[in-house]
Amino acid sequence: MIENQFNALEARYEELLTASEQNDVVTDIALFRRIQKELNELEPKMDTWKRYLALEEAIAQAQDMQSDPDLGDMAQEELRALLPEKERMRHELKLLLIPRDEDDERNVVVEVRPGAGGDEAALFAALLTRMYQRYAEKHRLKFESVSLSDTELGGVKEAVFTLSGSGAYAALKHESGVHRIQRVPVTEAGGRIHTSTATVAVLPEAEDVEVNIDPGDVRIDTYRASGHGGQYINRTDSAVRLTHLPTGLVVTCQDEKSQLKNKEKAFKVLKSRLYDLYRQQKDRAYAENRRAQVGSGERNERIRTYNFPQGRVTDHRVNLTLYKIDAVMDGELDEIIDALRLREQEEKLRALEGSM
Repeated sequence: MIENQFNALEARYEELLTASEQNDVVTDIALFRRIQKELNELEPKMDTWKRYLALEEAIAQAQDMQSDPDLGDMAQEELRALLPEKERMRHELKLLLIPRDEDDERNVVVEVRPGAGGDEAALFAALLTRMYQRYAEKHRLKFESVSLSDTELGGVKEAVFTLSGSGAYAALKHESGVHRIQRVPVTEAGGRIHTSTATVAVLPEAEDVEVNIDPGDVRIDTYRASGHGGQYINRTDSAVRLTHLPTGLVVTCQDEKSQLKNKEKAFKVLKSRLYDLYRQQKDRAYAENRRAQVGSGERNERIRTYNFPQGRVTDHRVNLTLYKIDAVMDGELDEIIDALRLREQEEKLRALEGSM
């Protein structure tokens, strides 16, 4: 089965190589770029496939040599090294056949909101927002706030921001869900440990060409920005609220002093939410709808727990516990993200093997 699939890929690769040299393709910039992109995606697969075929040829030659009285021992020794390498390479080929998530290279829109727990949940939402900001700084992703609604205690009612850079969605897509915190809140006088939650939604950022919004489908409201900024509170109606009438999606943005900039940011988030909605409708098996993505915010729906008294962070989907909560809250998420990526890869590999 692997051989059939790679033979088909090889034929496609040769077809694309031939097409890329045609004059009508070279002069069509958009078509040429699409072909080059597909060729770049196929090249590592073809390189591995060629190495596998060369290995098979070497094994066949060694097997033929086994009957030679002078070379038989050497052939058997060579086979003992080549046969395990063949199994390793077959596994590598299977991994290369796993379909890529077409959104992995996209920028992301992240939405963080308090769940159960009142003021402490809002403070936790602020901690998570900072955690993702620090992760972005460590990985050279551009962090840009879209909308931030804060509380008097320093928590957030809602934080919406974008992270831009190569592979942003691939890194953060597993962050969607209910996050749970266990600690003694600053508002707790008795020293009791409280459990609160916050929800995180990670949406792939949509390109303009992919989501066309009919201006007649959007109601645009402007209002005066609010918050705990004292003299810095905006004195003009610069805040923007977009309501997408067909779906009921609402996006607000008040971070910029310019109404135009707030409008641009709000439309960027609206397009990403619509893209995510259409994406889920297209493939319900891949992802549940956006509301199910983060659940209701109840404590028993958690994907990850941050236990401050014990200094540990546990991701319940991969049964991974790390005793370095300060580092994690400072954006050191690589170990968790790598474990979640591995789980995704293993699940896709099992599905692929089941179809063979």
